Amino acid sequence: MSLAPGTHLGPYEILAPIGAGGMGEVFRARDTKLGRNVALKVLPEVFADDADRMARFEREAQVLASLNHSNIAAIYGVEESDGIRALVMELVEGPTLAERIGGRAMPLEEALPIAKQIAEALEYAHEKGIIHRDLKPANVKLTADGHVKVLDFGLAKALEVPAQAAGNPSVSPTLTLDGTRAGVILGTPAYMAPEQARGAVLDKRADIWSFGVVLYEMLTGKQPFARSTVSDTLAAVLREEPDLTQVPAQAQKLLRRCLDKNSKRRLRDIGEAKILLEEDPPEAAI
Repeated sequence: MSLAPGTHLGPYEILAPIGAGGMGEVFRARDTKLGRNVALKVLPEVFADDADRMARFEREAQVLASLNHSNIAAIYGVEESDGIRALVMELVEGPTLAERIGGRAMPLEEALPIAKQIAEALEYAHEKGIIHRDLKPANVKLTADGHVKVLDFGLAKALEVPAQAAGNPSVSPTLTLDGTRAGVILGTPAYMAPEQARGAVLDKRADIWSFGVVLYEMLTGKQPFARSTVSDTLAAVLREEPDLTQVPAQAQKLLRRCLDKNSKRRLRDIGEAKILLEEDPPEAAI
């Protein structure tokens, strides 16, 4: 549902489109009541027209709104007007991490502080019992002062369908492929943990895998499992090992622990990664 600049959704005046993805279109908007700019994520009709899913989404959104961390973009609420439903979120200015990477390796001294802030966001949310499920560079914003904001925290869980309905293709959740296509598994294939690609029940170790993929991409400019098709990408996630020789030696041990296909052998807690990234010098710790 595309909204033209100047139109209103409840008290929010649409200013400009920001982007679009499998979980909806995002707009810059002005909160006319509070006098601040926000981001509005307009939910796809496949979600908004499903009363049961929306009721579940609103319950989950209440949980997500309880997250209060400097590295997590805040959720302010859910707005509904004229049959359109949108999530009201903090507007974070700055490029995404995907734009910063741009297919080029980042210097270690720049990448590690960013990775540490991502780990801090994950650690906080995991302690609250919330996993991201779709961590990727496009869901990380970098502000002008070097601050990291993780976006869309827990939205994959919020938009998911109950387990008993998962086998029904008419109500199956979306698969974010290139940001526009729909399928049957929530998440983005190149960043999915093996257990996520199999459609298994997830825990925080799925986020630890995705964190490892993001760190690998920061340090090499390449996605370790991305292939030309979705099926080939998922096959690589399930069967292939990342080429860690492309990564600076200081980070190889950490990445090996994050990207173990067996979740039981994976790093147990993202806080461990944060501690390693805090060590000075990082070469000695990682």
